[in-house]
Amino acid sequence: MTHDQSTLTPREQGESDLPVSDPGIEPHVERYTDSDPRLSQRTYHQVVALFAAVPVLAIAFVVIYFAVPHTATAELLGQRWSIQPTLLGLTAGLGVLLIGIGAIHWARQLMNDTEISEERHPVASTASEKAEFVAAVNAGASDAGIKRRGMLLGSLGGAIGIMAVPALVTLADLGPWPTAATRKETLEHTLWADGVRVVNDTNWIPLKAADIEIGQLVNAEPENLRDLHGTEYQNMKAKTALIVVRMDPNSIKVPESRRDWQVGGILAYSKICTHVGCPISLWEQQTHHLLCPCHQSTFDLGDSGVVVFGPAARSLPQLPLKVDAQGYLVAQSDFTVPVGPSFFERDSRNDYKKGDR
Repeated sequence: MTHDQSTLTPREQGESDLPVSDPGIEPHVERYTDSDPRLSQRTYHQVVALFAAVPVLAIAFVVIYFAVPHTATAELLGQRWSIQPTLLGLTAGLGVLLIGIGAIHWARQLMNDTEISEERHPVASTASEKAEFVAAVNAGASDAGIKRRGMLLGSLGGAIGIMAVPALVTLADLGPWPTAATRKETLEHTLWADGVRVVNDTNWIPLKAADIEIGQLVNAEPENLRDLHGTEYQNMKAKTALIVVRMDPNSIKVPESRRDWQVGGILAYSKICTHVGCPISLWEQQTHHLLCPCHQSTFDLGDSGVVVFGPAARSLPQLPLKVDAQGYLVAQSDFTVPVGPSFFERDSRNDYKKGDR
């Protein structure tokens, strides 16, 4: 059977259908390390030394982190430098740099230097191609000298592994470890204490029990909050925010355990929603309900702040109140439970639940 040559493809005609002809591989030039065993051995020692220096730098990083005060500074080149972050950057950066230099030196001077080429193949591999790939990987491992120079792989693994230590150490900067003692002093503690006056959060005027009318809601803070400044002030303000309401004593439910927490129907609750921490102030006088504007959690302030609707799972923390000799509202103590959203270590056994007495 004959074919018209004009209908045949270039490949069928014995010609290449590639856009350019195959230039081939240039003649191989032997490296110095391939021709001189002594130079090869010296390069091997250099790579191992580069990797071996990384653990030293990692240990130095940890020592500097704990031993050098973060407030320490020094004058250099007309500038004031913070010593600790500078040294941490140098040790960690140099460690990563040495790993990179060692890996490049290994690849350029010790791994097999023979050039190969292959045609592009379909994405889906055949069984034989997969077998060839495994064989190529094994050959590559052999060419890399792993079997003949066992310390290379071990030192590289050790260098990369030890660099995880500085990263783990810096996790301590995320905050103190949440032990029970730490939580008691931070998350579970506010400025409210026995005798601390309740003041209006706008004008800082102390609240007098006689001046608060039935149905009125006042946003408040502790008087001693003004003694704080900066970040400490902002953090504590977010935790101590208070809602003070006055209701008809005959229209509210006051459990026996909280009988002395109110003054003539005046009650105080945390302003921070127990769902995700939004500030609450949408007050419905007739129902005594307080609505969170973020996710519509609704709390009944006439029934110890229990949840009556929405995603919140805990009652609003209530602050025990009393009056001082001048008739001003003051706290009896801090909140008896942590304010704000829940956290993993939080103990919810003391939270008020509907029906508790």
